[in-house]
Amino acid sequence: MNLQGKVAVVTGGSRGIGRAISLRLATMGALVYINYVSRSDAAEETKRLIESAGGNARILAFDVAVPEQIQTAFKQIVDESGRIDVLINNAGITRDGLVARMKEADWDAVLATNLKGAFFCAKAASKPMMKQRWGRIVNISSVIGFTGNAGQVNYAAAKAGLVGITKAMARELASRNITVNSVAPGYILTDMTDALPEEVQEQLKKEIPLGWLGTPEDVAGAVAYLVSDDGRYLTGQTLHVNGGMYM
Repeated sequence: MNLQGKVAVVTGGSRGIGRAISLRLATMGALVYINYVSRSDAAEETKRLIESAGGNARILAFDVAVPEQIQTAFKQIVDESGRIDVLINNAGITRDGLVARMKEADWDAVLATNLKGAFFCAKAASKPMMKQRWGRIVNISSVIGFTGNAGQVNYAAAKAGLVGITKAMARELASRNITVNSVAPGYILTDMTDALPEEVQEQLKKEIPLGWLGTPEDVAGAVAYLVSDDGRYLTGQTLHVNGGMYM
């Protein structure tokens, strides 16, 4: 699982699952670009953790919901580093609400960040990858994209859409030795789940055959496999990291 000399971009890489992925790719030898949009302190902390572990990282602020910012950011990465080898589309937001009451702005915001943003990042990254004839793209979907969830029709649509993007791009880019896969986490221990009451967390555990919530590192391990040579013959696939919640 060696990424020595490779350049990786992790959107939403400053916290939670994104931080764990950034750390894992850096320990594999990649120069990691940590993307964030609002929490510079969290991005700096992730960079510090990577460097403390002997890795290399840079911070790049841009909003994946704004295609012009994506284009500028990816041009900067190529200008600085000469290449892009790995893209992890992890950035995501929620704007929950029942379908009968959901505002159009909440639908648009989630689709713009979680789906449209991933598309434009993949589009920008695929160009240098095609020139290199090597690349790895991993889209972070969700178990909600497969099971649905009341109050999350926008989020479910975006995460299910990522699976479709994954399959279509995998077919388009395979001839250039670029694999495109997705990882669909279940309930993972993050700031969001930490804020849930203990009784809610216990109820969630009852829905999971393994009986516990996953960690960001569990997701990072799946990503590491997909971007490594061990995962070179997988493309267009989704790895479900959910403790058996969805099979």
